[in-house]
Amino acid sequence: MNINCIIVDDEPLAREGLGNYVREVDFLQLAGTCENPLELMKLLDQQPADLIFLDIQMPKMNGIELLKIMQKPPMVVITTAYPTYALESFQLDVLDYLLKPITFERFFKAASKARDYHRLLTKTTSADINKAEKQDDYFFIKCGSKYEKVPLDEILYVEGMQNYVNIFTMKGKYVTMLSLKNLEENLAGKSFIRVHKSYIVAVNKIDGIEGNEIFIQANKIPISRNYREQVIGQVVTNRLWDKK
Repeated sequence: MNINCIIVDDEPLAREGLGNYVREVDFLQLAGTCENPLELMKLLDQQPADLIFLDIQMPKMNGIELLKIMQKPPMVVITTAYPTYALESFQLDVLDYLLKPITFERFFKAASKARDYHRLLTKTTSADINKAEKQDDYFFIKCGSKYEKVPLDEILYVEGMQNYVNIFTMKGKYVTMLSLKNLEENLAGKSFIRVHKSYIVAVNKIDGIEGNEIFIQANKIPISRNYREQVIGQVVTNRLWDKK
């Protein structure tokens, strides 16, 4: 997992030295260098970065002023010859504070800290996504006067009637005042397929297909001619083992 980084320093030799350090670290990828914060702002519009190596004393705007106006800055490691800004920098949530001249050993320690923090951020983001997905793996329906929770992975198939639907699950049947079209729209992209004007089935619950019927446990669900080709293509074709 590469960390894209940008070097911001008004001194050419400093940029060159840090650039050489970056190229020595296999998990760092140099996305660009800038002479001042204004150049950085333009570059960030074109090239997102995970990490900024930021000098403080620069013309037009110094590094501290930049951090104060950035709303959601990437990870920042300060690189400066002035120790007096350390407290203020850490109050602005910088990751590390390197004093020039910077040794490779000290640089690598800061880079490793950035890598560990980046991994933590990535893991947290993935966990949040998974949590959001899990929160979307069920829905509620009203059955009479009661609101019933229906987990998606327990649905076998759905039968549409004139003014209501029957939802058959591994735990039993739910009857609710919904249209099959409305239910189909809400189940779109969730491994369900329409097989008949009156039926929707869970693809992973299909035990077999014969003729114009789908078998799900002890149930037989009809396939209409209008849907048969789509059903065979989506359910069978990609997973068919056959003699060539």
